[in-house]
Amino acid sequence: MFRHLLVPALLAVLLASPSLAQDPPASREQQLKQLLQRYPDADANRDGVLSVEEAQTYRAKMRAKEERQPEAKQPVPRIRPTHADVHYGPHERQVIDFYQAKSDQPTPVIIYIHGGGFVAGDKSSVSSSMVQGALEAGISFAAINYRFVDGGETIFPVPQHDGARAVQFVRSQAGPWNVDPARIACFGGSAGAGISMWIGFHDDLARPDSSDPVERQSTRIQAVGTMGGQGTYDPVKVKQLVGGRAHEHPSLLKVYGLKSIDEAMNPTPAVQKLYDEAAAITHLTRDDPPLYMVYNEPDIVPPPDTKPGQFIHHPNFGRQLKAKMDELGIENVFINSGGTPPTPQPPGGMLEFLRKHLVK
Repeated sequence: MFRHLLVPALLAVLLASPSLAQDPPASREQQLKQLLQRYPDADANRDGVLSVEEAQTYRAKMRAKEERQPEAKQPVPRIRPTHADVHYGPHERQVIDFYQAKSDQPTPVIIYIHGGGFVAGDKSSVSSSMVQGALEAGISFAAINYRFVDGGETIFPVPQHDGARAVQFVRSQAGPWNVDPARIACFGGSAGAGISMWIGFHDDLARPDSSDPVERQSTRIQAVGTMGGQGTYDPVKVKQLVGGRAHEHPSLLKVYGLKSIDEAMNPTPAVQKLYDEAAAITHLTRDDPPLYMVYNEPDIVPPPDTKPGQFIHHPNFGRQLKAKMDELGIENVFINSGGTPPTPQPPGGMLEFLRKHLVK
């Protein structure tokens, strides 16, 4: 799931210590400009200028990643779903792909929920290596689309409810798809991470008396995995948590049907209620499932000249979640790849974490 990251040849040559620091100023400046163009993440303080110290720190981080990762593998070919574009609801985007693991016994299921700021993305972005790894472990797999927000009729928590219904739909297919309804996990990146956590932490949305057999199913899951996930989309709290201009992300207006940052930062009681309902962290209780979190953004205080929405995947979101989950005694793993030093991935990474909580 996590791509093997080698130190690129240009990076290794230009950062060969101590030659870069000893080069003539004009030559050094040109090399640093080349590096900044090729590797913008090396500019840790985001001031648009790459220093020798930043370049050397970046190279050290890349080397550390290389040493932690196994040898690069050939890309996994795209795997065709057993059932493609199955509707779990009437909307054109309420569709799911299902990949059935071979087993004589009902299998657990991992559900992938894509990112894209709640306004873009598609289930086709799923990692083939993740699908293959799950199937090889005897775990069936699913990937879903969900309705995008439009700032008008479709706002929060519509995407979250779609994700929850997809879980219910998978459970409703327990017989035909050979699924164990008691062993389901969700994971995703960014928006998909937020939806996955919301499903995991929210009270059960099952309606036992519903005439719809899907609605009668539970929405509770057994584990959650996230990449760059936000426990809250409350712009006021995002500003407090991250700083900079992360709270000005365009999606943070659209998801609530708001028109201006001023309106977002001064919410009415009704809007604040919506903020709280849409935030996964507000629903956390002791009986919620374990969480595996990965953050890759630079672990720095955002400089004042950041762009609107920048650092919306800051590791402070993970720190906030970890603190609350530790307090409640819920198992969690916090991987801060943008830290100094970066947090190493445990063997097997997210897939192994989910497998541990799904496979009997």
